[in-house]
Amino acid sequence: MTLQADLLAAIETYFDAIHDCDTDKLNAVFHPQSSLFDGDNGAVFVESIESFSRDVGGRVSPASAGQAREVEVLMIDHLSPISATVKIRIRAHQNVFVDHLGFVLGADGWQIVSKIWHLERTV
Repeated sequence: MTLQADLLAAIETYFDAIHDCDTDKLNAVFHPQSSLFDGDNGAVFVESIESFSRDVGGRVSPASAGQAREVEVLMIDHLSPISATVKIRIRAHQNVFVDHLGFVLGADGWQIVSKIWHLERTV
């Protein structure tokens, strides 16, 4: 695989992890020291990957609820050959999110080191 194909595969792993609420895939694609951020409620909310993984693992998955997988890669910006920012849109149940995912290529392949999300709309 090429670096671009490997990055796209990591993005697909993230999409699968959220759609299936698969914490093994989630923990594989996120760096263990990554952090997640949101500011939709007027203050910066910071969450560790451990906390996010527990939240995702406790949810009813969109897949098991019969929801079709609705995902879109909006942009990939390569900062260097081993780092990229990826902007995606993803639906989970009635929530449609836009995320900026910071990826770095390391010993374990492409991993998300940071995530900023925004609840774009509910459907």
